Amino acid sequence: MNARSSSELNNTFTMECEDIFLREYRIEDLDELYALTQQSEIYQFLPGWNVPKEQRLDWLINYETIENKQFLQAVAEGGNIGQLRLRLGIISKMTGEFIGWCCTGIKEELPPPNREIMFAISKNHRNKGYTTQAAQGIIKYLFEKTNVEELIAIALIRNTPSNKVIQKCGFEFIDMIEIEEEKYNYYKLYKNMPITKQLGEDACS
Repeated sequence: MNARSSSELNNTFTMECEDIFLREYRIEDLDELYALTQQSEIYQFLPGWNVPKEQRLDWLINYETIENKQFLQAVAEGGNIGQLRLRLGIISKMTGEFIGWCCTGIKEELPPPNREIMFAISKNHRNKGYTTQAAQGIIKYLFEKTNVEELIAIALIRNTPSNKVIQKCGFEFIDMIEIEEEKYNYYKLYKNMPITKQLGEDACS
């Protein structure tokens, strides 16, 4: 994979996909990231992301950008990422706009191993394959560059687009689960599973 070296921590970590880039969060992303979290199409499925701008800025400065660097440093030092999270923006190649996010972290509500991938895309950029490209890219990166052996994904049963993205990425349906009185489809993907043609050929590089 030709993603920018995670040892070059003074630079911005980026992965290139067909139509988008995946890029680590920057403080300058605040306005665009906050605007996305206010879209009803996003917060109806991710209500915990809909916080005041001041809270979002605090998270960016004091947690998210810092932990991203810690994650990338762990990758550079051998790939043992432990409980660390990685938060990447989805950036349009055409406009340079921050149009969504694709992240990985521990899903504490589920038993380990419980490293999750999660994603969201602007209402203005749906049905273009961007989210699938992003999800496939982060999956390939985790399996190739870290000690992760399996991944999980969950999606509200009523969230048809997210379920489709997860299925396109090769995840296997495990069960229906309930978290905070909401019903989710629960999926798993293993490193040694045959990867899809799309993941093998079109994922980020």
